[in-house]
This record gives sequence, C-alpha cells and structure tokens, in this order.
Amino acid sequence: MDIEKRIIAFIRLGEVLRKFQVQKTHIKHQPSIGRILKEAVTKASQKNGWFTEENVLLAITSLGEMLKEDKIRKWVSNYPHLTSHISHLTSVNVIMAGNIPLVGFHDFLCVLMSENIFVGKLSSEDEFLLPALADILTEMEPEFKEKIIFTDSVRRLKFEGRRSDSQHQPSTVKHQTAVTAFIATGSNNSARYFEYYFGKYPHIIRKNRNAIAILDGTETDEDFKNLGKDIFQYFGMGCRNVSKIYIPKDYNLDTFFAAMVDFGDVINHNKYYNNHIYYRTIYLLTKEKFLDNNFLMLKEEERIASPVATLYYERYDTKDELIKKIELKKENIQCIVSHLTFHISHLTSLPFGQTQSPELWDYADGVDTMEFLLSI
Repeated sequence: MDIEKRIIAFIRLGEVLRKFQVQKTHIKHQPSIGRILKEAVTKASQKNGWFTEENVLLAITSLGEMLKEDKIRKWVSNYPHLTSHISHLTSVNVIMAGNIPLVGFHDFLCVLMSENIFVGKLSSEDEFLLPALADILTEMEPEFKEKIIFTDSVRRLKFEGRRSDSQHQPSTVKHQTAVTAFIATGSNNSARYFEYYFGKYPHIIRKNRNAIAILDGTETDEDFKNLGKDIFQYFGMGCRNVSKIYIPKDYNLDTFFAAMVDFGDVINHNKYYNNHIYYRTIYLLTKEKFLDNNFLMLKEEERIASPVATLYYERYDTKDELIKKIELKKENIQCIVSHLTFHISHLTSLPFGQTQSPELWDYADGVDTMEFLLSI
C-alpha cells in the first residue's frame, strides 16, 4: 500500500473521531461507525472503573486532534525514506498497557504507517477501544485488513520462523506471519520479563515513567488550572501525568492547594476515593508526614512516581541544583512542565496543561518508534 493511501486513511479516522466527540456518540451520515464507537465506549466504561465516559472521550478527542492532516503530513515528512520503504511483511508484536484509554494507539499508528504488520496483545483493562478503531480504519481502507491482528495472550505469540495465531481481528481475513520485532510497555517488573523473552529480537521495551512539574513562584491562575489537568486527567494514572512537583525552597504550599480546589470533584469517583482513604491510612499508621485537602495528599519525597491521590513534592535552591537532581532521575521522567527551560536528554519543557496532548512526534521515552520500525 503506498504511503498516500495510509496517510489518507488516518486523516479520515481523525475526522471521524473529532465528529464523534462533537456530536456525542452519533455521527451524521455514518451511523454504523458511530455505533461501533458508542458500543466500544460503553463496554470500556463497564469493564474498567477508571475508564469513565469522560476519560474515554478525552482520549478520543486527543487522538482526533493528533490525526489532523497538517500534523500527519508534517510528521511523515520527517522520514523521507518512508515513501520508498519496501515492506517485507515484518510482523511487529505490540504488548500494550491499559492504564489509560487507547494508550497503545500511537504504536498501532506507527506500525501500520511504516508498512509493517501489527500483531497486538491488548491489555485486559482496555480491550474494546483499539479494535473498534481498527474496524473503522479497515472500513475506510480495506488493504489494512491483512495487516492488523489481535491476540489475547503473550503465550500465544510465536517467534521468528514460526507462525502467529489470530484470535481477534477487525475482519475475517486469516493472516499469519512470523513475529520478528517487539514493542512492549509495562511496569518495571514486566519489563524484566519482556527483556528476558524478547531481548534477542529487535525491540523497544518501556518501563514506568511519569511527568514532573517545576514551579518557580511566577505561576498564574491559568497556569495552575492547566497544571491541575496535568495532575488529575485520567485520575493521574498516565505516564504523562504529573506525579511530582519541584518547588522553590521558600514556596508556600497553601498557594498550590488553593489553586487545586476546582478539581475536588475527583474524590466523588469511587476508585479514586478508595485510593485516597487507603494511602491516607497507610501514612497515618506509619506516622509519615503529609498534607491533605480531602482529595489530594502532598508528601515530601525524592521519588518520582506517586500513588493515585498522592502528589510528591521536593524543594530546590537553584536551577543548577535542580538540573543535577533531574539528571539523576531522567530515566524515570516522561516529560516536564514548567516556565523554566530545560534540555536534559530527551526532556524539554512543556507548557502547563499539555502533558496529555502529545503530538505525533512526541515519542514515549524519547525513543523514535518510527525510525526503529523503518530500520528493522
């Protein structure tokens, strides 16, 4: 399939996702597509308590914005050899996380846009949304049908020189091919498992990461409103959610707490509430110091990744000192939001409120997935 066909198909998918969000579960003149999405949203919300309809629609909106024509063409233009790439029917197995809705979509996009075959192992926490998008995509471009396979277990994967079986597909086509490369996203523990089994094949293996925010005392009310989105969207469960803030040595945390008041409704979600009570109880029993405004706890801590309903904080004296601290923890950081400018490894400063709106060229862990796929 030539590159222009692939580009057009994903542009059309983006249009569908934007219309679905605007028209709230109905797409005029495309009732079957609207029905596919509506059913997937309902099933996802029923299966996973963290996947509220609001959060699923937020993910769909983000993808719709990502898949605008100008953005797709700008992204593709970074890979001039993409137009001359010769497919050898390489199957890329993508083992997906399920922490937030459609978190594996970008890998799905990269595999298909690079003219490889996508073999996806869905998380049991997010097993309805991506197949629905795959159904819509193949309806728009039937040539994708033989390039999309879903399997329900890592143990079902066959390695190079064998065949991979197909459990769930967006079509009735039975396509089998050797799996020769892997992209796996999971916890630090699962990453060791992935490395053991897949390390000898071309691979990208992702571990736990989180976003951090750096405050300097000049933040406006609008900045804090946007920072609240970085913290609370998806209940803070995404790798791009802010899980820790760095604050000046003399910073008054009352300012921060006062600015977060508008996000207090998060405590009305049962799972979030249970996490708040659980960790609050743990901190009290272990006599750890923390601050609490009844929906978010602040705890002074050097680590990056904080539990749901807790936000870590750490004070700093100078920017130079702060850079040294971040350098030591850069492998645990996905992105930074701040007024201050940083250029540390793959990390650069983002505006407040932008962590959950990545562009196509904002690769997880700073690893260029498309370049990897084209080099296989």
